[in-house]
Amino acid sequence: MPDRRPRGYQPDWQPRPATEQLLAEVEMVLGRYAAQLPLTIRQIWYATVADGALAKQERTYRRLVDMLGMARRAGRISWLAIGDDADPAAEPRTFDGPIGFRRAVADAARAYRLDRQAGQEARLEVWCEPAGLVPQLTAVTDPWGVPVYAGGVLTSLSGRRAAARRAATGGHGAVCVLLVGDWDPGRQHLFTSLAEDVKAFASLDAPDVRVDFERLAVTEAQVAELHLPSAPLRAGAAATQAEAIPPDVLAALVREAITCRRDDDVLAAVLAREEAERRILLDQLGGLPAGAQPAVRGRLTPPGSGW
Repeated sequence: MPDRRPRGYQPDWQPRPATEQLLAEVEMVLGRYAAQLPLTIRQIWYATVADGALAKQERTYRRLVDMLGMARRAGRISWLAIGDDADPAAEPRTFDGPIGFRRAVADAARAYRLDRQAGQEARLEVWCEPAGLVPQLTAVTDPWGVPVYAGGVLTSLSGRRAAARRAATGGHGAVCVLLVGDWDPGRQHLFTSLAEDVKAFASLDAPDVRVDFERLAVTEAQVAELHLPSAPLRAGAAATQAEAIPPDVLAALVREAITCRRDDDVLAAVLAREEAERRILLDQLGGLPAGAQPAVRGRLTPPGSGW
């Protein structure tokens, strides 16, 4: 039997009235969390359930997946608004000639940055169980130079050893891992074993570094306080997925966890040195083209500015 699922772009898509209504609800969700884009499909599903637009059933999740697929194929929803779990890719770096190379060098100088965790008492890392949340969390952590890891770092042996070896090379007296993952009472021993395994590697690879783990989300208290629903696709389980937390709330949790562990004066000194060295590099490269401004990714906005 032939596979009749859509292929490629679908500019002539004409959704039914019920689908148009659901699409309008999704557009409201994307607008509400515009500062946290891209969202995962599961985050959108939880938001529509909370709004009463969908029932908390497996079939409504599948319906949403299908609708979002067609909406993106049809151009009704931006491809950049939704983050899918994607396999890592390795692509060769090429240039269109010497002019393109010089432009790339200038762009690299504009984006010059130091290790923004340098001089802090502890190095911070965020570990994320749902890989689709990495871009969203990175948008929060990047101004402080805090990396976000997902996938293999939680499950693979090599990922755990790599974490211990990062502790050895960071120049800090401590490493604090902030974990964003699902809450499943039946699997809490996996979090404990993960922490114990990394600490065991670090005891030899980084014997002078203290390694701490903190479950940032989801916690049992958050399930109760935020009235988080259990996962829709785990029959008979009481698991609560990280994507059940509203995106703005999750971003605030991560931001607060970082800011309370940072020395602002140390960070300000790093940023001042970063800016001075960036300008030296740009001067050495002949400055910027007329009218251009340095495009610095991840510039830290002063606390309290409402960023």
